[in-house]
Amino acid sequence: MSGPGFHQGFQQRQTQQLVLAPQMRQSLKILQVAAMDLRAAIQEELQANPTLEELPMEGISLDRREANTEGDGDASPESGTQEAMDFSKDKDLEILGKLNDDWRDHLSDTGGVRQTTPEEDERRQHFLDSLTTETSLSEHLMQQAELTEATPEVRAAMRYLVGSLDDRGFLTATLSDIAMMSGLPLDVVQQASKLLRTFDPPGIGAIDLGDCLLLQLAHKGREKSVAARIIRDHFELLVRRRIPDLARRTGLGPEVIQEAIEEIGTLDPAPGRRFGDDSNRVVLPDVTVEKEGTEWKITLNQDYIPRLRLSNTYKDLIAKGTLNKTERDYLREKLRSGKFIINAIEQRQRTIERITREILRHQAEFFEEGVSKLKPLTMTQIADIIGVHETTVSRAVANKYMRTPHGIFDMKFFFTSGYQSEAGQAVANTSVKEMIADIVAGEDPGAPLSDQDIVGVLDGKGLKIARRTVAKYREELGLLPSNLRRRYD
Repeated sequence: MSGPGFHQGFQQRQTQQLVLAPQMRQSLKILQVAAMDLRAAIQEELQANPTLEELPMEGISLDRREANTEGDGDASPESGTQEAMDFSKDKDLEILGKLNDDWRDHLSDTGGVRQTTPEEDERRQHFLDSLTTETSLSEHLMQQAELTEATPEVRAAMRYLVGSLDDRGFLTATLSDIAMMSGLPLDVVQQASKLLRTFDPPGIGAIDLGDCLLLQLAHKGREKSVAARIIRDHFELLVRRRIPDLARRTGLGPEVIQEAIEEIGTLDPAPGRRFGDDSNRVVLPDVTVEKEGTEWKITLNQDYIPRLRLSNTYKDLIAKGTLNKTERDYLREKLRSGKFIINAIEQRQRTIERITREILRHQAEFFEEGVSKLKPLTMTQIADIIGVHETTVSRAVANKYMRTPHGIFDMKFFFTSGYQSEAGQAVANTSVKEMIADIVAGEDPGAPLSDQDIVGVLDGKGLKIARRTVAKYREELGLLPSNLRRRYD
């Protein structure tokens, strides 16, 4: 009986692959950054690209291009560039010059097709989709996710989890809420959460401070230490530094307790903040929503966005045909890059304006009355309405702020999960937090309400909220437990 045969051979396969070109990276950056940061990015491009010129900022608008500027007869970027360079024959530029709504369907300016494996295709596409914010924490976490062997579903859930982290690195939504908002199975979200909790920095993805500290101890192999035992079983006494009580409860000496507390003191209570931006920087709104008479008006902040055009000088040089091939190719590439930048800036502004308009429509009661009227809203809802991918919405609102009649808010503030009241009214969890804050503010200082009491008050308002959820929201509001809020005359 002969054994199984083994054969070697060569196979040739041709596949099409979207390569993330430098220009595509640039367009994503333009979409993501705030107006002040965008100006710096554009200034860098102006220095590197001689075919770009900046126009004076007075009396100009990014919403409209003039055929003539300052009386010099310069044609607009759309018309003059194509006439001078015959770009209608350049299929790569024809595609690159049209930024579609989801900012992803572009060909690389390198032309050509590269053979890749399906795994490489998936990783590259995920990299493109996961560029949701400029914050280095998100990038740091998604880069780690790319190095894992997680399934596509788990990676998709990871994007939602990373987007749900606050500046400390804690989850701001329950796993069940994230599963509901993402449409992914709960067990997949749980797998992603378990994976996230192993990432650097230690403590990331925790649900609260105690959980964060325990994750850090586990990372050090100290999950069975006295410090871990104190955090897990006697966290309230730890917060109050009740060393005698801790010694009595644990049966350990005060010196042992003190050493454990010192070890806990070396842990980071907010591991995400080491990646955060300077919280003291000036925040300028990217868009303003204000009421004029009975109508709401949306105004984009154009003050920090340079107005660009393509230089006639270099277009004329190419049109004259006096350049050699190397010089001509160089200028054609620079003009192509410049046109891409101009289109990207205008697409950025249109996308922000469209998203703002839909936020205004969905959150009309908030703009009229305030935070208590905020309704549940997801990025997927907005994406479906304006016809883009949800990651485009996420990129567009990242690092952006909106001025409203009730103050300046991060644009992500308007996207939140929520609850259904007994009357059938949708209530955002942000509004629930405000209700809890108002309940605590109005309580009797000598007999403060417990979390269960607050549950009862909310129930009287038609909201069914679990006690653990009330406790979570209370902690996020910086409110102490009832026994620590009690004041004696």
